[in-house]
Order: sequence, then C-alpha cells, then structure tokens
Amino acid sequence: MSLATDPLRLPLAPADRADLAAHARDTIAKGSKSFAAAARLFDRDVRQSAMMLYAWCRHCDDAIDGQVLGFSRRSAVEDATPAEQLAALEAQTLAALEGDLTLGPAFRSVADVAARHGIDRQLFIEHLEGYRMDVEGRRYATIGDTLDYCYRVAGVVGVMMALVMEARGEDALDRACDLGIAFQLTNIARDIVDDARVGRIYVPRDWLQEAGLSDADLLDPRHRGAVAGLAARLADLAEPYYASALQGLPALSWRSGWAVATAHGVYREIGTDIRRYGAAAFDGRVSTGRLAKLRHVGLGFAKVAVSRMRPREPRPQELWTRPRPLHAA
Repeated sequence: MSLATDPLRLPLAPADRADLAAHARDTIAKGSKSFAAAARLFDRDVRQSAMMLYAWCRHCDDAIDGQVLGFSRRSAVEDATPAEQLAALEAQTLAALEGDLTLGPAFRSVADVAARHGIDRQLFIEHLEGYRMDVEGRRYATIGDTLDYCYRVAGVVGVMMALVMEARGEDALDRACDLGIAFQLTNIARDIVDDARVGRIYVPRDWLQEAGLSDADLLDPRHRGAVAGLAARLADLAEPYYASALQGLPALSWRSGWAVATAHGVYREIGTDIRRYGAAAFDGRVSTGRLAKLRHVGLGFAKVAVSRMRPREPRPQELWTRPRPLHAA
C-alpha cells in the first residue's frame, strides 16, 4: 500500500519527529505545567510520544472551546461554530491517521504516535466523541452517564498513554483508564461552578435532586455549601479509581511508572484539598503548589518501589469498565 493509505508506514523521519516534539514541548510548557513537570520523568522516547499525543489533545480542546492553550481567547477561526470545529477535527484526525502529512503539527504528531505505538484509530474517535458531548450540551441523568463521559474525555487518553508506555493486556489498560477517570472526576469536582457558568453541567441530575438543587443553584452563592457537598462526593468517587490505578504500576517501566505515580499524587491532592476547603474551594482554582509537586516526585518513586514488592490486587468489579475491544493488541 502507499503511504497515503497504510498507517503502518507512517512513522516520520527522526528529524521531522524532533521538530514536532519541540512544538509539542512548547505547547505543554504553556498549556499544562503539571503535565510538563511529570513528563520530565519519562525516558526520552516515551516523553516525546507523550508530548506529541498531548499536543493533539490540547489542540482539540482549544478548537472546541475557542481558546488558545486553555486560556479564554477566541480561536483563529472565529466564525466557525463548535459543531463545525468538531467536524473539522474529526476529518483532519482521520486523514492524518490514514497518512496525510500535509496537515498541521498536532495532526502529524498524533498520526506518528499512533503508527509507532500501534494505537487503534477507534480510540481517537472515542476521544472526539467526548467533545461531541460538550458540543451538544449533553446532560447526564446518572453517575454512570457521567462516568461514560469521563471515559471519553480522559479514560481513553489514559489507555492511549499506556500504549505509548508499552503496557499491554486488558488489566493494565483498565488501570490506565481508571487513572484518567479519576483525573476527570477531580476536574469536574474542582470546576463545578466554572463549568456551570458556560452551560456545562457534569454532575448527574439524580445527585442534584438528592441535594435539593437545580442547575441554576450551582451558580447561586447561597448554595455553596451544598455544591461543596457535591464536589466532595465526586472527589470521594474518584478514590477507588485512584487506588485501582496504582495497581497498574508494575506493568510500566520504572521511569514511566515514576511519572505516572507522580501525576497520580499531584492530582489526587486536588481532590483532598477540595474536601478540606469546603465551600471556600470555589473562591479560586484549587491546584497543587510547586513544593507539593516536588514532594510527590519523591512519593511517586516510593509508590513504584512498593508496587513491585506487593502482590497485585484484583480490580474491583463495581468500578465502571471501559468498552471492549478498542485498542490494538
């Protein structure tokens, strides 16, 4: 087959890949300091692929939200609706995966990563479906519906990252998905009020009803205590997913496991702070400080060591489980 139709012949020349990796590194440095810090712990090849995958995810997120590197500025195509942006993202991503190297750096990057690490295109389609949920203003009736969203926007990225780190086997990919879901539940808990301001509500309707709240109440300062209760409940729900994710560390190399364990600690601390601050958590954006991140670098190394000494615990059956099959063997 020709290069245009055979993704297995797609990996780029080292010089071209180095240019794309440099672009991705700049994107990460500006768009996600937490990811940039954890990525330094990967070995060179994994770090390069992880950054290139992130560059595509960041580009998609910015295109849908009309932002640049996560900040509130209009995208370059100001007259395009979110639905039109999504259609363009889908078309360009699939074209890149099929070998079109004339597209922008984010798309060339993701095509190269997919080809080098055997990542099935269905995973990219699943991730784009998460953006469709946002574009359509989807509302979620139950926590199962919310978890389905969490899978598409974050759990599937965890699976792709695991494949980049050469983890294989259903259990290892399940654990990686669990970490992505835990991260997204933490995001939702932290951003309940900010998301509601732009019309995005991920807290399921049945939880709102149990708390005696309407959608509009999420923005009412008089209900901050009840909203904080919802945020704490989401942070609590993330805990078994964080715990499950740690059981996947032995499937990774030391360097990759160290990076993942560090990110695990940094993000989990956000959930801990959300519970601790209560209603005050919405006075600003909860984040993990620089010194705390450094502490988690050391703790992450220890977590990897411990994971190799203890027997692996089975994954709890009650956890939400990703669809199958959606990855290359």
